[in-house]
Amino acid sequence: MTAPVAIGVAACAGRTGRSIVAAVVGTPGCRLAGGSQYDGHPAVGQDAASLAGEAPVGAVVTGDPAAMMANADVVIDFSTPAGTAAHLRAALATDTPLVVGTTGLDAAARRALVEASRALPILVAPNMSTGATLLTELTRRLAGILGDDYDIEVLGLQHRHKVDAPSGTALGLARAAAAGRGLDPETIGATPRDGHIGARPAGMIGLATVHGGDVPGEHTVIFAGPGERLELAHRPSSLGVYARGAVRAALWLAAQKPGYYGMSDVLGLTQVSARTHPSTGSG
Repeated sequence: MTAPVAIGVAACAGRTGRSIVAAVVGTPGCRLAGGSQYDGHPAVGQDAASLAGEAPVGAVVTGDPAAMMANADVVIDFSTPAGTAAHLRAALATDTPLVVGTTGLDAAARRALVEASRALPILVAPNMSTGATLLTELTRRLAGILGDDYDIEVLGLQHRHKVDAPSGTALGLARAAAAGRGLDPETIGATPRDGHIGARPAGMIGLATVHGGDVPGEHTVIFAGPGERLELAHRPSSLGVYARGAVRAALWLAAQKPGYYGMSDVLGLTQVSARTHPSTGSG
């Protein structure tokens, strides 16, 4: 009988972290190896499963991520850019595959992840739900099919606690549209639009963001052409969809060789692998 995959969760006491812990505990074929928080956090020393509202499993939260990783086959990190940098150092020190869902990463952080993928399996995705991954692929394909007379806009609706804008998912969708059009993903249009901005520039891929309430994160891609409009949308109803996707990614990554991967690899989509052409855009 195959042993369950031991999954550690960095930043396990946060809103998303607790959701991931619950998903690990509830998913057959894996076990919770432990959780980590910064040293001195109130959660340190507590059972990670209990923090997520689950029955205790003996996986204690530690203030030392390397100690947690030493007991894990793979670790999931949805934290902050500074937290991810620390977790990456610990992963390299312990030779632990790392799933990263942190958004707001700058160019240096993204380069560090790509460089680390020479030694470790690294999977990076701003949104790990199946629906959002498929939306990204459909956006890329449709952008390539429709002509330049179809304007592309990406609209993100996020909960009031979201601290970065546009979201990593929105940026990923805009870059997918740019790729479909054969454009440089780093030249996508940005918000805000305010005042007398003039006519829409030809070829621009627009981004718009709305924050409010407890929306888990909805994204719509609008293709506005002459006489018609097409819309692709992803509307999750809870954070659980992201957590389940992260666990699916972790189970997959634990069996991979060193490389830079994305959710398209996990789902077996036919687009060029992220490990061959990793995005350098902000996530």
